[in-house]
Amino acid sequence: MSIIEKAAGKLGQQKRPEPPSLENIHQEIPRQESIRQEIPQQEAAPETIALRHDFSLAKLKSQNIITPQAEHSSLAEEFRMIKRPLLDNAFGQNGIKVKNGNLIMVTSSLPGEGKTFCSINLAMSIAMEMGRTVLLVDADAPNPRLLKTLGVSYEQGLLDLLLDDKLQLSDVIIRTNIENLSLLPAGRHNRHATELLASDSMSALLDDLAQRYSDRIILFDSPPLLVTSEASVLASHMGQIVMVVEAEKTPQPAVRQALTLIEDCELTWVLLNKTRHLAGVDHYGYGYYGKS
Repeated sequence: MSIIEKAAGKLGQQKRPEPPSLENIHQEIPRQESIRQEIPQQEAAPETIALRHDFSLAKLKSQNIITPQAEHSSLAEEFRMIKRPLLDNAFGQNGIKVKNGNLIMVTSSLPGEGKTFCSINLAMSIAMEMGRTVLLVDADAPNPRLLKTLGVSYEQGLLDLLLDDKLQLSDVIIRTNIENLSLLPAGRHNRHATELLASDSMSALLDDLAQRYSDRIILFDSPPLLVTSEASVLASHMGQIVMVVEAEKTPQPAVRQALTLIEDCELTWVLLNKTRHLAGVDHYGYGYYGKS
């Protein structure tokens, strides 16, 4: 039985000295209308409910992704070494603070080099840092695989924010059960993604992201540099770039060409991925080199 029906039933049970006149009936109508108007106010409005995704930590571990439960693994230790100079430059912990140093893009020359894997693990490692938060952004608009890898499915995201003035950042950010880690999807496919990433709206959004939270790292999983133009456009906004290179596979000319596309960034790092130095075991993040 609905709230209105219950309210009407109570009205019907009340004893009156005489049958209601037509005038009395008309007087009751506003009361029922006011009940209808109050119903939505008694429930939480949908837009005020924060999006949330709870990861299965066991599943993440099976995908070789760092979790708080595996903080002493060799993989976790490697990403600790990788994140340290990034954090130092972002927050001036070494005495020199890079402009927009907390905006970090992870990219590669070609597909399949492991940039998404490295983006996720770097974000997880930063999230475990004391006093830091991280927003992991799926910025690979042509091929948004980051959230698929994590088993997260939401439509709206970065591109929708750039298209819809009424959409707020809080409407599309996904909170997670990994403390200090939030996600921002790529958003719905748009053939003008490159123009959107190069727009004034994007510049304003990134300035807001960089300045709003002094403790936050915004980490972008971007497209490969030699496949689409979106990555080089996004790179122009970044304070730091991490370029993933697959050891013994990525051609050196491809690496050199990719680096020319991001040479305007103040600080670029090269992360050598999948190196083998012990019994053929893959090591992610081993061989992390700085290039300014």
